Amino acid sequence: MNVIQTAIPEVLILEPKVFGDDRGFFFESFNAKQLEEATGLKRTFVQDNHSRSAKNVLRGLHYQIQHPQGKLVRVVAGEVFDVAVDLRKSSPSFGKWVGVTLSAENKRQLWVPEGFAHGFVVTSDYAEFVYKTTDYWYPQFDRSLLWSDPTIGIEWPIEGEPVLAAKDAQAITLNEADCYA
Repeated sequence: MNVIQTAIPEVLILEPKVFGDDRGFFFESFNAKQLEEATGLKRTFVQDNHSRSAKNVLRGLHYQIQHPQGKLVRVVAGEVFDVAVDLRKSSPSFGKWVGVTLSAENKRQLWVPEGFAHGFVVTSDYAEFVYKTTDYWYPQFDRSLLWSDPTIGIEWPIEGEPVLAAKDAQAITLNEADCYA
């Protein structure tokens, strides 16, 4: 696996070794031992999630204020622009963001550590998004950070307004948000 650093050192792009020929391809999408050897990350994943969304659907920016979730995310159909925002007040990158294009074609994965808000927008006609989490979903601790918060300044690759869930349309800004120590 090839590990690529981002502007926020804890957020990592992971490129699997893909074996392909005229029949198709094969790759290991997850191997705990290989992940630890390549990145130093030793995590137990407890839940897998799979969503399908249409073009311009923006999901996020989601996080849990208690029971924070680390996420290993990838796209199995289509393409998204995936974003992680650092919500750790003690971090030098607090309030900063990293964005990466993930697609079925590039097979890249993104490690989004605990303490980050996460979201994505679909840039293809549709996308299927799959991810592993290090903790379960607890609705009472679920939070949504405003996707268009000018304090953060995410440069989403969309024209016009995205399609949002009600909770994301009513999300709060970083200045109002519950953050991590």
